[in-house]
Amino acid sequence: MIIYGLTTCSACQKACAALAAEGVEVEFRDVRAEPLSKEELGELIAEFGDRLVDRTTNDYRGLNTWLKNAEAEAQIAAQPKVMARPVIRDGGALYLGWNEEVENAVLGGRRSD
Repeated sequence: MIIYGLTTCSACQKACAALAAEGVEVEFRDVRAEPLSKEELGELIAEFGDRLVDRTTNDYRGLNTWLKNAEAEAQIAAQPKVMARPVIRDGGALYLGWNEEVENAVLGGRRSD
């Protein structure tokens, strides 16, 4: 399983902690330190569309007008911190965010209780 996010993101930290508590082996990829390739970003855009950009952040508000009106791919390529997080790759499935629904989907068959 791979989690794409930021090491400073609290939702990413919660996802990693919950998965580790269930014994799930996770590879964490900080998208600032190791940006997504064009192919990876294209796959995530195809799956999540504009939902992949978190428009509530200060980083998004700090984008110039041209970037705010650009495609999600250009926004994330220019400023990886505007990507909604975490993005979780579990085999062939992709999930966006960390909430009860995603947690149940990812851990459903793995729970130790």
